[in-house]
Amino acid sequence: MDDTHILSVGIDLGTSTTQLVLARLTIKNFASAFSVPRINISKKEIIYRSKIIFTPLISQDEIDAEKIKEFVATEYKKAGIDKSDIQMGAVIITGETARKKNSSAVTQALSDYAGDFVVATAGPDLESVIAGKGAGTNKLARKYLKNVVNIDVGGGTSNLGLFDDDDVIDTACFDVGGRIVKLDPNKRVTYISEKVQKIINDQNLNIKVGQITSEKELKPLVNELCLIINNTIGLGPKSKYFDLFITNHALKTTDKIDGVTFSGGVADCIYKNHDDPFEYGDIGVLLGRALKTSPIFKEKKVYPSAETIRATVVGAGSHTTDVTGSTIEYSKGLLPIRNLPILKVSKHEEEAGKKSLESSIKRRIKWYETNNELNDVALAVNGLRTPKYADIINYADAIITGAKELIDKGKPLIVIVSEDMAKALGHNIYSKLPQNYPFICIDSVKVENGDYIDLGEPVAGGEVLPVIVKTLVFG
Repeated sequence: MDDTHILSVGIDLGTSTTQLVLARLTIKNFASAFSVPRINISKKEIIYRSKIIFTPLISQDEIDAEKIKEFVATEYKKAGIDKSDIQMGAVIITGETARKKNSSAVTQALSDYAGDFVVATAGPDLESVIAGKGAGTNKLARKYLKNVVNIDVGGGTSNLGLFDDDDVIDTACFDVGGRIVKLDPNKRVTYISEKVQKIINDQNLNIKVGQITSEKELKPLVNELCLIINNTIGLGPKSKYFDLFITNHALKTTDKIDGVTFSGGVADCIYKNHDDPFEYGDIGVLLGRALKTSPIFKEKKVYPSAETIRATVVGAGSHTTDVTGSTIEYSKGLLPIRNLPILKVSKHEEEAGKKSLESSIKRRIKWYETNNELNDVALAVNGLRTPKYADIINYADAIITGAKELIDKGKPLIVIVSEDMAKALGHNIYSKLPQNYPFICIDSVKVENGDYIDLGEPVAGGEVLPVIVKTLVFG
């Protein structure tokens, strides 16, 4: 098979900004002439980075879908490509934008602008994973054998992803960002978030919507927000507002953090000098400056990020085509399935035993809940190379109990195991499910959090399922 080149797009709709990246991917078959094809990306080249615009809104709770379509069309034209040239890509909606009432309508509006789209409205936990991978935090954790946390400080939220090697061992999110206070060009305050208003009221700060403000007047507020970010990784005296600013949950443990990376728009304000503190019409520059002189930089090793403001832009879906062999279990009529996000349990949680595996699945399923709606996911575990029957029972029980919320809502239960044990595990899980429950268990497929998977119609007399793992390539 000759090398194949495909054009891919990534679009990130964040709280503050919207941006687009075009990438050319080279696909190569690495298998020998007499082997089953093993196709991987051999090269990724970013060929176009769009300008970064403020995410267009009709109102505080509604995205302007038409303006986003216009932006994408304009950027395609600037790049000299037609939308029909795009073969695959991803749209990721993150931060406060994911909470807008018409976020799903926006992804529909963009459906004509790419071929095989991975589309995800990322909840706060999933955004933490995506941003951390985009910042290269997982690679740093693997390189230095350290626990490294990425703090993605965006417009509306700060997302934390704690990595041990490639494993995401914890996530958190806080409603702290650069655009929770907005100003017009005259430094007149135009917006204050509800939680920030609580600090202003408590501390009698002279900051009001409609009133001109200054760096001096904003400093006590910015310092408090900076303290909250420091608190998220266990540094500094605890702010009385810490709990108020938790979006979903804090990190479970902060005493095992060896290093830190920063991404998001505010990270640019940490690393670059800005003469005008109100350059972006918000408090992002002030917050970046405060973070740069905070305990994080004095008490932790701060690693440079691969990306800052573009960390969450998804460059492309890199397709690794594979097949899963004879040890499979699946319900008839359920296939094919496309664009299913992967929920992978960390290795140490899996090795800690049945209860740990169960609670990890239960907690991570919440990552894929947006606007109180649970999305379909595929559960991934490593499994065991030579499992005993008791091990199979424990895995099956932990998966059934951990995935109770999925099962109660009638969502398909899809389990992916790295080791060759899907037949035995699948039989055991299926025997514990309601009759005729939609279920698939496959093995010998390697996936990670942040990946998406396609499962095709069975071939070879039903003994083999074609599998496409789409690894989001961050640009």
